[in-house]
Amino acid sequence: MNFSSSWNGLRIGIAAVILALPTGLFAQADFYQGKTIKVVHGRNAGGSGDLRVKAMVPFLQKYIPGHPTIVHEFMPGGGGRKAANFIFNSAPRDGLTLGNTGGGMVASAVLGEKGVQYDLDKLIFLGSPYSSTHYIFLTRREAGVTNLEKLRSTSGLRIGAQSVGHTIYNIGRVFAWVGSLKEPTFVTGYSTPERDVALMRGEIDAIATADDHLTRNIEWIKKKQVDLHLMIAVPKGLKHPQFDGLPDLESFAKSDKERKVIAMFRNLRLTGSPFFAPPETPKERIEILAQAVSRTFKDPGFPQEYKKLVGDDPSPLFPEENQRAIRELPRDAETVTVFNRLAGPGPLPSRH
Repeated sequence: MNFSSSWNGLRIGIAAVILALPTGLFAQADFYQGKTIKVVHGRNAGGSGDLRVKAMVPFLQKYIPGHPTIVHEFMPGGGGRKAANFIFNSAPRDGLTLGNTGGGMVASAVLGEKGVQYDLDKLIFLGSPYSSTHYIFLTRREAGVTNLEKLRSTSGLRIGAQSVGHTIYNIGRVFAWVGSLKEPTFVTGYSTPERDVALMRGEIDAIATADDHLTRNIEWIKKKQVDLHLMIAVPKGLKHPQFDGLPDLESFAKSDKERKVIAMFRNLRLTGSPFFAPPETPKERIEILAQAVSRTFKDPGFPQEYKKLVGDDPSPLFPEENQRAIRELPRDAETVTVFNRLAGPGPLPSRH
């Protein structure tokens, strides 16, 4: 056998394969080498959304060719609208600036709220580390609201939240509306850690929160510092090992209108806490980022890292599922009108 001839043939074959591959593939793979990706959060630092992103970062760095540095910028305001406006209108279209917000920015656009300067159908959604969850309404024990009867008869409960339009603000308002709370007031302007401190200090009486946040603050339950009252599962019927005994909010709905509002909240929430890129970001870089997100969710080490930081298991929404969930959101006019009032700063709508 002529080794030299065989080796030359092998080299020619390898060269032919390489030349047959799209040249852009190598250019885009090299693009992220030595670069920095900035994630613009539509929230303050320290909350569940921040921790969900941070759980993903080492895996994204692993799976994005070139292993870029990933940094964070926090741009709270308008339930994610401020960050989404920035990504849509001002962020570079180069694959180096991404947004991540709660589902409030999706709700704001669907509901046609003021301050929305972005088009959901033009933003490029790249997936979410969670889509299913449970929301729980609780009061601090010292408020004396120890059961549902007292919850519904106590007037003027102060319910704390991050900002008008934030997912937690919205669900707190839905809890208060369907649960028939008497003249509640809504206190906003907190980061999640600030809100928790305010609750324990008695500056507010109640909050709505997600199951992972409550799991990380399980001492509130162990030390009997809070009372749990109501829950809503997303999607409907999803069981929770710790909180499944709580009454489902939907059991208090009196009309189809109220049930449709709860269904709209569930559908909006199923979009998760999405990553998204500006319009006109090069397709090849979007493909690289989407593949990195998908590989992160499939990595066997990701659930452990996520649970360590967040306190709960991930329920990933893959990039293609995220895009589809956004496109298929229901936009029933009557339900949108009611939900819009719930998500706004004014009084709760009438239940009649």
